[in-house]
Amino acid sequence: MHSYDYGLMLAFFALVLLPAPWLGRFYYKVMEGRRTWLSPVLGPVEKVCYRIAGVDPGNEQSWQKYTLALLVFNLTGFVLLFAILLFQSYLPLNPQQLPGQEWTQAFNTAVSFVTNTNWQSYSGEASLSYFSQMAGLTVQNFVSAATGLAVLVALCRGISRRSAHTLGNFWVDMTRATLYGLLPLCLVLALLLVWQGVPQTFAHYVNAVTLQGADQVIPLGPAASQIAIKQLGTNGGGFFGVNSAHPFENPSAWSNLFEMASIILIPVALVFTFGHYVKDLRQSRAIIACMLALFLIGGGTALYAEYQPNPALNSPLVEQSAPLEGKEVRFGTTGSVLWTETTTSASNGSVNAMHDSLNPLTGMVALLNMMVGEVIFGGVGAGLYGMLLNVLIAVFLAGLMIGRTPEYLGKKLQAREVQLLVVTLLVMPVGVLVLGAIAAVLPSAVASVSNPGPHGFSQILYAFTSASANNGSAFAGLNANTPFYNLMLGLGMLIGRFGYILPVLALAGSLAIKKSAPIGQDSFPTHGPLFVALLTVTILLVGGLTFLPTLALGPIAEQLTQGF
Repeated sequence: MHSYDYGLMLAFFALVLLPAPWLGRFYYKVMEGRRTWLSPVLGPVEKVCYRIAGVDPGNEQSWQKYTLALLVFNLTGFVLLFAILLFQSYLPLNPQQLPGQEWTQAFNTAVSFVTNTNWQSYSGEASLSYFSQMAGLTVQNFVSAATGLAVLVALCRGISRRSAHTLGNFWVDMTRATLYGLLPLCLVLALLLVWQGVPQTFAHYVNAVTLQGADQVIPLGPAASQIAIKQLGTNGGGFFGVNSAHPFENPSAWSNLFEMASIILIPVALVFTFGHYVKDLRQSRAIIACMLALFLIGGGTALYAEYQPNPALNSPLVEQSAPLEGKEVRFGTTGSVLWTETTTSASNGSVNAMHDSLNPLTGMVALLNMMVGEVIFGGVGAGLYGMLLNVLIAVFLAGLMIGRTPEYLGKKLQAREVQLLVVTLLVMPVGVLVLGAIAAVLPSAVASVSNPGPHGFSQILYAFTSASANNGSAFAGLNANTPFYNLMLGLGMLIGRFGYILPVLALAGSLAIKKSAPIGQDSFPTHGPLFVALLTVTILLVGGLTFLPTLALGPIAEQLTQGF
């Protein structure tokens, strides 16, 4: 590693950690309807939105009505996007006259973007019109991220409120999350990307002649606006097929730094938002410490692995330092590994290097980041409510060890809450192990694998892990555009999204109605180093014990057989 590699890592953490406390307080004030510096500009727009939609911002909802509103909104978004993708050949802004998607692929794509997964079994510039990219995918990039933020805020209210029967208003939370939480940051990032050379145009694709005399079609489009929300909203779907490795999505070292930091900026900020809700920022610092510890463990392991020479090229005729196969020379090994660690720690899924070419150990780190539920920062809202589920599980385990009724911030965890926590523990195993096992035994599904043996198994395992974790990244060696994978991965995305959201909202409603007991000297502290260690071990053990056998069949076996 060189000095600029260390400079890149320092700049990355500075861009994320320094503004996060301020941004976290801003989100708290926004979601609770308090005045901010953007209120004079966006306040009138917010009121117009409520008036058009017929929403009373003062009318709060029970957790059941909040959940119903969320499901209706997401179902409507799915139907609209599915129709756009099927019939895009009849819709405007299609200068290349691209046909509509086949129905199973349209189903997969619609589910993918509605669930904030952004898994893609197609290449954007060759398959989707400008209208589909903008009115379909970009819109869902905003509202799917806002949905996750709304669910988190509902859980925060459930934990912080006492004897309450409501969690807020879903329509109000969605509006504020989109208007204040996402749009301003996306506008800034989009302008920065245009400055760096990302296209933002409705012009036709450009026909050019290469230096070798061959004809080439250079795709264009309104890319900067979609890339901004794909990163800030932890979406990850690429405007172009090779995603953030494409020079029109990620043209420079500056754009690489801005985009990489924007992936986890909002998830980190929301940890501080939670601290403001519970009036105890020590809780935020404890959660951030756990997230950073897991991030650094995974990132350090991946960096070590990627700087090892490849045994297959062990020859006096080959000089090796860090193998660059599958990586962009513009960003180098450190820039590629840091992005890989960041995008799989968040539910982002964008890539600036091909994960299929990673060292098996690095691929295992990416898999583990997703298998633990993507709680290491995670998606907008989704990451923190997933982490809070682990916090409650750790509190429950601590209660068992010391012989006390478990409680968190004065709220006792009783049978109903524990049952809901157990339901969330089943989400990833069902989505990954059950659906992945079906794919691993069907000859038609196995035929999509490009590499036999452990690596081929890793390709299948990665696909279902990415879908169930609502990540969207891929090993890039699996032919996923088949009816089987389009439908099964779509099912995995739905399980991974709503298998968490429904129990989380039920848990929020159950906690909100409880009275809060005073925290005394005998209460288990949830803000010190001991709890951080317990929380970290809980996350690793739950993920490790569940998925270790499958990892042994895939990346671990490949690591051992290749002689690393």
